[in-house]
Amino acid sequence: MEQFSRTERLIGKENLEKIKNKNIIIFGLGGVGSYVAEALARCGVGKMTVVDKDTVDITNINRQIIATDKTVGMNKTDAMEERVLSINPNVKIDKYNLFYLPETADEINLSDYDFVVDCIDNVTAKLELICRAKKAGVPVISSMGTGNKLHPEMLEISDIGKTSVCPLARVMRRELKNRGIGKLPVVYSKEEPVKTDSSVPGSTSFVPPVAGYLITSYVINQLISEV
Repeated sequence: MEQFSRTERLIGKENLEKIKNKNIIIFGLGGVGSYVAEALARCGVGKMTVVDKDTVDITNINRQIIATDKTVGMNKTDAMEERVLSINPNVKIDKYNLFYLPETADEINLSDYDFVVDCIDNVTAKLELICRAKKAGVPVISSMGTGNKLHPEMLEISDIGKTSVCPLARVMRRELKNRGIGKLPVVYSKEEPVKTDSSVPGSTSFVPPVAGYLITSYVINQLISEV
């Protein structure tokens, strides 16, 4: 595992082997989720599943690591698989080309995984996923909004109950409370969203990736701290 020797120096051989044997599922391969999948592969995670129904669009090129001129039109899951395997050919990667919603949720058994990463941008889907992960007893971390933001240094990991400013976090906090869920680690920003004339959120190449790396750091540190 020479390609991970620098990581091994930092976390030790035992923890590197632990990461290799973990199975992580990532929902959503956009500006946040695509960076999570790549960063996990570069950490030495041995198994991962990616879930997304979309294809790579030319408008994704400004922020998604799988989006290039050559991948436009590809299924995001296929583009992610290709990229992950180019980093570590030994990764076992599974794909679900589906929109995760209440009506499709039964297709995935969350109990098969060691960690759930929520990078979905649909509130209904996020709530369904988080509720099911909690019921299955599987750790989950959720990404809040990164659109219309310009300051990655304002991103942080917190509990959903301690979030502020972020409009998506506000909705999720209320809806999760209504479902009896008060605790959830999230990545969110206290930055006020930039107001634009479009209903489609603006984005940059430098905010969503930072959210993805924060999520990855949380997942890896949680996994290696397991007794």
